[in-house]
Amino acid sequence: MKFVFDLDGTICFKGKPVTEKILSALEALQSKGHQVIFASARPIRDMLPVLHERFHTHTMVGGNGSLVSQQGQLTHAHAFSEDQINTITSLIQEFEATYLIDGEWDYSYTGPSDHPILNNVDPAKLAKMVDIHQHPSIVKVLILTANRMEELAERLSDLDVVVHRHKSENVLDMSPNNIHKWGALSKIGIEQGQYIAFGNDANDISMFMHASHSVMIGHHDELANHASESIALEDDVEDKIVEKLEYLAALEAE
Repeated sequence: MKFVFDLDGTICFKGKPVTEKILSALEALQSKGHQVIFASARPIRDMLPVLHERFHTHTMVGGNGSLVSQQGQLTHAHAFSEDQINTITSLIQEFEATYLIDGEWDYSYTGPSDHPILNNVDPAKLAKMVDIHQHPSIVKVLILTANRMEELAERLSDLDVVVHRHKSENVLDMSPNNIHKWGALSKIGIEQGQYIAFGNDANDISMFMHASHSVMIGHHDELANHASESIALEDDVEDKIVEKLEYLAALEAE
């Protein structure tokens, strides 16, 4: 069986790397013949620092499905069209928005110098911060601040792109249309009902919908509609995750 894990808020917390407790549980899964896959909103570049290097050649889905890395190599990248980027750039200027934009590897940033998201951006210094026009292609746009954020969200939604509104952080997260975690998983040959998914947020809905079993960490109203079960986000959450992995691994072995 394949096990697919979101990262932030699912198996790692507060921007810190996945702990050895969880990593050991993932290795125990593998020792029983299961495959471990990671699927995150982070670009591949920013997934690496929260995973021990012994996991760096695992299959990774980044940018909510816009990027796929296998055996340490980028194998798939799905970008916005040139027309979409021109319109997004124009709206950024009109609404005086600040942003974090990801190309296939490098990034652009115009937000506040003390924005918490900077803690998660290229912490291993693997990439360069470049001007928005220097990217060969752009796979993800995060609007951090803007005048009239609600109106901007509506205008962006008219662009045939996927817009996630993270209300708790008051940011807009944009990906090209038809880009989601399940789309990337299916592109690399993973079939519906042939994997178990762990996640915590709206961007995990697509992979929950097609999983044989899904485990929600914490609570998210929309995701809860598609979750087989949940684990409360409490002090012992990592212990509960390890117990659940052991249980599911044993169940699949029967």
